[in-house]
Amino acid sequence: MNQSVRPAGAVSDAKTPGTLNGIPRQPTPRPPRTGESRAANAADRPAGASVRRLRPWRILPTPTGTPFTFGYALVLAATSLLTRYADPDVVDSLLHGSSTDVAHLAQSPVLVLVASALWVAGGITSPYAIVFLLVLTALERRIGGLRAAAVFLLGHVVATLATEVPVGFSVLAGHLPDSSLHRLDYGISFGVAASVGALAGLLTPWLRWTVLVCFGGMLVDDLIAFADPMTNWGHLLALAIGVLTWPLLRRRSAASERGASATASARRPAAGPRRAP
Repeated sequence: MNQSVRPAGAVSDAKTPGTLNGIPRQPTPRPPRTGESRAANAADRPAGASVRRLRPWRILPTPTGTPFTFGYALVLAATSLLTRYADPDVVDSLLHGSSTDVAHLAQSPVLVLVASALWVAGGITSPYAIVFLLVLTALERRIGGLRAAAVFLLGHVVATLATEVPVGFSVLAGHLPDSSLHRLDYGISFGVAASVGALAGLLTPWLRWTVLVCFGGMLVDDLIAFADPMTNWGHLLALAIGVLTWPLLRRRSAASERGASATASARRPAAGPRRAP
């Protein structure tokens, strides 16, 4: 009967704590710490991940993220389709009934101020409609729907009254004909101009002044053309109204960011005790 002979002093492998069939036992791998895990994930992340984090779709309104802008955009799209495909006589009657001219403002100011903001001069593809989508979306994401609506309404109402009331006094003084009391005036341009001015105050300095110079320069160029000076002055006034809201909106935006940071910190799980290496 063959028996294996162990050398003297040899100990069974089963009793040797550091060996397994003659091969040294490998230490159990330690799970990485939280910081190490994040660093490893960042190293393994593909190069395009940082681009995806920009989420370019956030420049457009969504039902949950920007409900005010999204709902308002649907209304403007519906009225634009109406002006394009409905009977021209019906459309003309609706637009004149929504006009914020002096005669309508004297009779039913609240009704026409609201109704005039339901139409887009030039349709949904006009420059002001595109600026509306981009600017109101960005503004609402920064300050919330109620404050964005307040900025838009403030520019729309104040600029409208500031351009139409002088027309009424000029007619009374005999400097303008009575037909000026029925001047067709509707659209979202005053509210959009105020929103541009307000949003500029929440941007970085170089982007802020770029927006103001480009948009303000376009308004000044329209005023120099002198095609519709009352409306052009209203656009500049609405832009200035948006700029005047900077102190209030900056405080609100800073408070919202601090609240969001505090909420994120409260939700973050506390770090456990570190294991000794």
